Amino acid sequence: MKIAEIEKHLRKFRIGIAGAGGLGSNCAVCLARAGVGTLVIADFDIIEVSNLSRQYYFNDQTGQPKVLALQENINRINPEIAVIPFKVELNADNIQGIFNGCHLIIEAFDRAEMKEMLIETTQVKMPGVPVIVGSGLAGWGKSEDIKCRKIDDSLYICGDETLETTGELPPLAPRVAIVAAMQANLALELLMKME
Repeated sequence: MKIAEIEKHLRKFRIGIAGAGGLGSNCAVCLARAGVGTLVIADFDIIEVSNLSRQYYFNDQTGQPKVLALQENINRINPEIAVIPFKVELNADNIQGIFNGCHLIIEAFDRAEMKEMLIETTQVKMPGVPVIVGSGLAGWGKSEDIKCRKIDDSLYICGDETLETTGELPPLAPRVAIVAAMQANLALELLMKME
């Protein structure tokens, strides 16, 4: 299949991204560069200087809402990609409304309880919509431990599933970007099989 055919196919799809930090911002950029037509991105946070070490933002964007800065960055990459930003903290009551119509959802939260809430909410309120979770991306090295695993037809995990972020084991750009790219790559694999 030629690149023009791939882009034409991907342009038809809408992906939800829950979180616009390290995983979410890098994954969104990968998906935009691949030509996915619409990205629905939800995050309540603003950009801080400490985010710049691993998130797809720039120094002059500090203080801006992540979703609006990410929309701006994606527009600079490919203005044909529709980015629908929601500056909101996701919860069990608003996930379905925000991600309604999405063909799949990328989970990109920092906290385990938020990941769990998103998975449970989508499985109950949006059955059949695949969710691609990121888990285990802290530190450096050990690239061979990072993988994608299918739980069932609507749940996938990318990461090493063990290395949690701590003060001594922070999330660093290479492993964050690897997991984000794996999430994007898996999303493309699933979309290419959809009509």
